[in-house]
Amino acid sequence: MRNPSKIALMATTASTVLFAGAALAQEALPAEPTQVEDIVVVGTNIRGARTTAALPVVVADREQIEATGATTGDELMRTIPQMGDVLFDSANNPQTSNSARGDVNSVNLRSLGVGNTLVLLNGRRLVQHPTSQGTSDTGTVPVLSYNSNAIPVSGLERLEVLLDGAAAIYGADAVAGVVNTVLRDNIDGLTVSARYGGAEGTQMRDTEFNLFTGKNFDRGNVSLFANYAQRTALWASDQDFTRSDDLRPLFADHPDFADVQSLDGRSSHTPWARLSVGSRPVIRSNGVAVTNTAGAFRFQPSSFGCGVDMGGDICLSSGNHNFNTTNRDMRYDTRHETTVRPSVERLNLFLTGRYDLTDSVEAFGEAGYYSAHSRAVQPPVVNLNQIWIPASNYYNPFGPMTFADGTLNPNRLPGLTGVPAEGLPVLMTNYRFVDTGFQVVKVDNYQARLLGGLRGEWRGFNWETAVVYSEAEAKDVSPNVNMTALQKQLALSTPDAYNPFSGGCVATTSYGDCSPSSQAAIDAIVFDLRRVSRTTLTMADFKLSRGDLFQLPGGPVGMAFGVEARRETQKDDRDANLDGTFTFTDMVSGETNLSNVSAVSPNPDTSGSREVFSTYVELAVPVVSPEMNIPLVYQLDVQLAGRYEHYSDFGSVAKPKIAAAWDVVPGVRVRGSYSQGFRAPNLEQTHATEYARLASGTDYVRCEADLRAGRISNFSQCAQNTSGASLLVAGNPDLEPEESTNTSYGLVLQPSFIPERFGAFTFTIDKWRIEQEKIVGLLGAQTALALDYLNRVEGGSNPLVNRRAPTPEDILLFQGTGLTPVGEVVSINDRFINLQPQTVSGLDLAMNWSLRRTKYGTFIVNVNASKLDEFTRDPGDIVNELYAAREAGTINAGTTLPDSSQLVGQNGRPEWRLNASLTWRKGPWRAGMTTQYISDFQQPGLLGASGDPWVVDARQTVNAYVDYEFPAETRVRLGVRDLTDEGPSLADNGYRGSVHSPWGRYWYVTATKSF
Repeated sequence: MRNPSKIALMATTASTVLFAGAALAQEALPAEPTQVEDIVVVGTNIRGARTTAALPVVVADREQIEATGATTGDELMRTIPQMGDVLFDSANNPQTSNSARGDVNSVNLRSLGVGNTLVLLNGRRLVQHPTSQGTSDTGTVPVLSYNSNAIPVSGLERLEVLLDGAAAIYGADAVAGVVNTVLRDNIDGLTVSARYGGAEGTQMRDTEFNLFTGKNFDRGNVSLFANYAQRTALWASDQDFTRSDDLRPLFADHPDFADVQSLDGRSSHTPWARLSVGSRPVIRSNGVAVTNTAGAFRFQPSSFGCGVDMGGDICLSSGNHNFNTTNRDMRYDTRHETTVRPSVERLNLFLTGRYDLTDSVEAFGEAGYYSAHSRAVQPPVVNLNQIWIPASNYYNPFGPMTFADGTLNPNRLPGLTGVPAEGLPVLMTNYRFVDTGFQVVKVDNYQARLLGGLRGEWRGFNWETAVVYSEAEAKDVSPNVNMTALQKQLALSTPDAYNPFSGGCVATTSYGDCSPSSQAAIDAIVFDLRRVSRTTLTMADFKLSRGDLFQLPGGPVGMAFGVEARRETQKDDRDANLDGTFTFTDMVSGETNLSNVSAVSPNPDTSGSREVFSTYVELAVPVVSPEMNIPLVYQLDVQLAGRYEHYSDFGSVAKPKIAAAWDVVPGVRVRGSYSQGFRAPNLEQTHATEYARLASGTDYVRCEADLRAGRISNFSQCAQNTSGASLLVAGNPDLEPEESTNTSYGLVLQPSFIPERFGAFTFTIDKWRIEQEKIVGLLGAQTALALDYLNRVEGGSNPLVNRRAPTPEDILLFQGTGLTPVGEVVSINDRFINLQPQTVSGLDLAMNWSLRRTKYGTFIVNVNASKLDEFTRDPGDIVNELYAAREAGTINAGTTLPDSSQLVGQNGRPEWRLNASLTWRKGPWRAGMTTQYISDFQQPGLLGASGDPWVVDARQTVNAYVDYEFPAETRVRLGVRDLTDEGPSLADNGYRGSVHSPWGRYWYVTATKSF
């Protein structure tokens, strides 16, 4: 895995562009078509309107899409430099059942966040993927996205990306822009293709088959596209940066990070259980202390210390494990025998048809079907909810002297003091059910679309109307542990009792269980946890347009008018053991928990629906035409648009747009736009009743205690995490829509002074800015914990942070520090609210060069680059207070706070992304070479001993392909992606899955035959 410097990479890219007249580029999408004035793509509803010249649009045709080598929609979207970090991704998210798992990825233009990009199919809305999740940019705010992997890449005719706000034309969600996928239709004949590929050094292999068939007849056409794809799993063991949770060896050559303990990501949830009999005098076995005053005891290999020898080199000792120091190598490595990406089997079918009813009226229709089955192997289930093990448990070392049936207990420790004859129950908190096996997560995704419509011409007007119904469903099934069944099995006084006391393996302390419970015990407690989510979209629309409504001196005025009515529904049906149907009541303590599942917080079912009515009008106004001969105004065109939408759940919005294209002289165009946009809160944000999520974060007040006591030398060494705590989140029916203002201006150059023999050139530069308000968010667990730290240092507390009463162990932790002892965090309260504004701005640069039909062939070069200039959020009063406290030294300088003053170059927001491509065609030969550059970025959550953040190195990959067309319309292509095997740059998880793909060099071969 090589990490070239940013300067070298930029120099390499620039020199290649200048030397070859073409930039090597990532399987790139063309920056700008050669004839700008002839674009008829996404961004307008007026056929033939000249005002499309005012819009920054990226278009990729079929040949360019094939050249990317992409097999999935996610891989294709990542070739667009304006596309931001991928937030729904199996290689990026914590893969609990609260995540969108399986064959799913998200679309995120400008890194504005999931849900800010509108995705269309053949110009009309698509149903969203039904499973919501909280993402890295929203904390636990549930967001929805269109599933980019449902895009049938091999069936695309072209991909259109409008890099401009378009709410006035398309409605909600088009804040950052619009992605329109246009599928092949009007096929006449039969074409079949097959593809095979795989990543070097891994077990991941791709197999794909495609069929295109259709028939023209007198009055129409019927076309069918079918795609079957299969990808085997990518295993963590395949590559060094995914092989282990302990990343310290990978950072050993970086002195500032050599001793950062957080790089050891192995889990404290292990088969070596955290156990306690409750606060009481120290219990001894034949005079040896086996508990402390808090009643805590542990099992561990004898090499880690021994109290009472239990046999098999395992000992029982007093106190809890110290997974930060003494017992660190007993942490569980969750990468062991698990997958980074699941295996996937995918099917796409799409049928289109058209029929001329009369000379002026055409009927058309679409029928689409997508399904995918994925299989991931994840670590064994953990116990997040404490549970009491009844005294009667067969393996309980503090169990009764004799069982209820009169038999002698063989597992009670000898010579116990302070333990009654009937024994003591044992409290179990941290634990991993390794003996139940790995979680094999199976997800079935389904999506269907039916469309029927009519279009035609009437008195000079083009009109079109259609009815669309689309639905999507995801069924997520994974093994988990039923808490009620678990406690019932824990209560048994026979060898079939579940045994959490024996620990893992002495030889491999970070994985495995060498003394598993009986199969009968495992079968009794494991069940299939199910989550079924479903969304629907029902829509009817009517569009009317005319390119010459009336005449102005500058030319004909175009007009489009439309109405649309749609109904959206979402339902998230959680397992009966999570939604409150079956709850857990502890038979020992009597405490209840709404979750009856060991590893998942309670989550009620959510459902909601809304109706939306909208109407829009759009005008294409030619103010100046070339025939008017006005100096320095060769041509001037203006687009005016406005849209009104009424939502049944929160009211109405109306948004305008204006765009203009000014040709100063032929080949020199200035363009700009101003628009307003909005994003409606999704149905889960408004309808969710209180649910719980894992409140992952650092408990800084306990870090402060460690620091003052000298147990750590700086905050980067602190491992006081909120393990098992819950963030209690409530929906808000009073949420307002997020609103935005989008401005852009740019220059398009098509120099006519360059002789035709040198080819045709187009250069564009566009400056853009998006300002958002009322973004739906949460205060967040980490901010709440930082505020609690500040409050407690000053003698108070944060009432939103709920803690257990301090145990004797907690009191000892704080002894001599001057801080009041606090217990562990149980939960943190939060609620969706409209929060701070956000401002994002940047620069898009593009170049297109084509030299066609020379004796050396046809050459096409595309360069598309995006620079992120500004990404800021107003942090709000609470965060500003925390910054002031950190600056004043009231809280430690190592306290991580959300740095929203400038987010460019942080986490998934690199400053620069660049794609470029050089393609060549001559006779039966085609070839291309491409490159993608992503600049470096910081990870503020990973700080070195100096307090400086880790920098993820810039990454440049080179790709190439060559193909040849044999006689009888048979074509074979050989391609490679990441030719130099760069792989992803090193990051805090081994790699950053939201930015980089977790593999290196990838070879593929494709064969196509037409009949």
